[in-house]
Amino acid sequence: MRKTFFTLLGLLALTLLVSGCMTNYHVVGDGAKGSAVEQTRQWYALWGLIPINSVDTKTMAKGAKDYEIKTEQAPLDIIINIATSFVTVYSRTVEVKR
Repeated sequence: MRKTFFTLLGLLALTLLVSGCMTNYHVVGDGAKGSAVEQTRQWYALWGLIPINSVDTKTMAKGAKDYEIKTEQAPLDIIINIATSFVTVYSRTVEVKR
C-alpha cells in the first residue's frame, strides 16, 4: 500500500512538472529558410491577463516572408516566474527564426 502511494505521488509530481512547460509554433509562409534567430521576453501582469510590453514578431522577422515563430514558457521563464509570481508578473520567451 505504501509503495503504491509513493508511486502515485511521484506520478502526480511528474505530471505537474511536465505540464508547466508549453510551446506554440507558428509557421509563416514556407517556414524558416536560414538559421538567423531573434529572441525576446514577453511580460504579463495579473497572472498573464495584462501584457506589460509589446513584442512585434513581424518586426523581429526583419522583412522576411518565410519564418517561424515559437512562443514558450522555457525553463528560464519558470525560474523567473517563481521569483516574480508573488507580484503576479509572469514571462514567456518569443523566438523568431528566419
